[in-house]
Amino acid sequence: MSIAPLVVFRIAFGLVMLLSTARYVRMGWVDTQLVNPVLHFSYYGFDWVQPLPRLGMYAVFCLMALSCIGILLGWYYRIAAILFFLCFSYVELIDITYYLNHYYFVSIISFLMIIVPAHRYFSLDVNRNPDLTLLEVPRWTIYIFKFQIAIVYFYAGLAKINHDWLVKALPLSIWLPAKTSVPLIGPIFQYKTTAYLFSWMGMLFDTFIIFGLMVRRTRWLAYVAVVIFHVLTGILFQIGVFPIVMIFAVTIFFSSAFHQKLLDGIARLLKGTNRLPWNNTSRHPLTIKTGKWLPGFLVLFFVFQLVFPWRYLLYPGNIFWTEEGYRFAWRVMLMEKAGTATFYVKDGENGREGSVINHQFLNPHQEKQMAMQPDLILQFAHFLDEYYRTQGMTDPIVRAEVLVTLNARPARLLIDPTVDLSTISDTWEPKDWITSFDDR
Repeated sequence: MSIAPLVVFRIAFGLVMLLSTARYVRMGWVDTQLVNPVLHFSYYGFDWVQPLPRLGMYAVFCLMALSCIGILLGWYYRIAAILFFLCFSYVELIDITYYLNHYYFVSIISFLMIIVPAHRYFSLDVNRNPDLTLLEVPRWTIYIFKFQIAIVYFYAGLAKINHDWLVKALPLSIWLPAKTSVPLIGPIFQYKTTAYLFSWMGMLFDTFIIFGLMVRRTRWLAYVAVVIFHVLTGILFQIGVFPIVMIFAVTIFFSSAFHQKLLDGIARLLKGTNRLPWNNTSRHPLTIKTGKWLPGFLVLFFVFQLVFPWRYLLYPGNIFWTEEGYRFAWRVMLMEKAGTATFYVKDGENGREGSVINHQFLNPHQEKQMAMQPDLILQFAHFLDEYYRTQGMTDPIVRAEVLVTLNARPARLLIDPTVDLSTISDTWEPKDWITSFDDR
């Protein structure tokens, strides 16, 4: 099939990521999120990923910006795609408290970009070496992106089929009344009915929008729904560039002719000279050279994408309470959760115990996220154990009283306050020191 959809996807991805990288630097997040914190909470198994000194982190973002330009222009594309994937994933892995579904999505897409020939038409690489020109590509090079986008939407819809979201309209019935100042539509957010309408429409949208995009007769209507949905969520909630990412990403479902017209328009706008006739025939075979390992790898890759989000079924208890298996499962904005965590450290030799002032070690965002996620509570406890040992304390005993409220329910203890957290190791096994969640 035509390479045009792949090329438009490459251009859109490179442009959005370039803007996102510039926004991250402009907002000062390189310093506040990566350089300044005393402690970084790590992903399980990735505690070896640590931030570089300030100059090094800014160098990483410079490389990331250059790689975005390379992807956008198809300039040393393969190197640029690899570089962006490595830089972006490195930054993402530094601190788990900044985890967002769309960061995970970008990492996946940038990885897939490495293995497709998105630079072999309408690119500086082709200008440099016309023999690279390719007008047609195997269908899989485009379908892998469609399939990944389908997983994101469909799994997000399935996750919304739960009691709080559909029966109680939570957490939207908490969030929307705070948005009454939004111009034009703000007044409707004061009504409970609006929260129910948005909850049900959100579930139906996520679950079924992919089917509308797949069918030619409904594609434009579905795309209008995509734009309205993501613009609205972008206005109401602080979810970064995710709405923009998805609005551009789903255009890959449109026809090859649609994408070719976009490229022709860009060429006329830029007065480019490398426009090729639409009905030309590639001098290269439809089957591009790939390693024998690639088909098997892609099968395993997507099996993982389909299965991994269901790992929460292996854990007992309420997933919103324990958060075991919550991440990397496309669970988007499903709960309003907040907590307060008071840590106590006792000297194992003389028995003296004192409370910890969390903000001496954590920034406000880290403290907020830590106080409601059990694995982060455990990480902080281990940090305190090591810290107070360096301060001369003998065999510190670290425990925590953590009160958490979930979807406007009364606050209750999240973990057993008598457990010495410094003696517990984080594993894939269920955390039996998390209290049971009885809905009341």
